[in-house]
Amino acid sequence: MHLRPPSIDHGIVSFVWALVFTAFIWAGLLAVGVSNVTAVIVGLTAGFGIFLFVRLYGAEEPRRLRR
Repeated sequence: MHLRPPSIDHGIVSFVWALVFTAFIWAGLLAVGVSNVTAVIVGLTAGFGIFLFVRLYGAEEPRRLRR
């Protein structure tokens, strides 16, 4: 038996990466004393950029089986 992890759509994976890094950037900016409004704007902008980057360049090409 060959066990494989479940297949998850690449858009969902991209969204999760963006959500995690957005929260990390937002919390980091608040930790260094940036105002909440500025932290939200910078976090959301960076999150959108991260989503696009992972969506466009994060997918692996499927491997071809050798015969």
